[in-house]
Amino acid sequence: MELREDGTALLEKLDGQDFDFDDGWRLSGTGTWQLTDDGGGQVLRLALSARTRVESRSPATATDTSTPTPPSTYAWSFYVGRDKHDEVRLFFFYGDPDAGNRYVMTRETGS
Repeated sequence: MELREDGTALLEKLDGQDFDFDDGWRLSGTGTWQLTDDGGGQVLRLALSARTRVESRSPATATDTSTPTPPSTYAWSFYVGRDKHDEVRLFFFYGDPDAGNRYVMTRETGS
């Protein structure tokens, strides 16, 4: 995922959040992002507006034999946190929200 200063975003192989994660699809494309600050802390809203590719995780976690059609647009809400070194961490929950599974984004080290 690349977040650009002008509010646009480039997404690559991003899984669905919450129960959508169980469908096993990964979306790539372009969209927009916005940082919001509500009572619970900062949230990064990411919206896929132009899908360019769909892939499947292997193995898919879905137990149903029918494969749902991946969405052509999608919206994620990433929570903004900090690690022990005060580095920003973006994450969302996947699967059953009560399980507390977190999908954490990591920053690539540039060359």
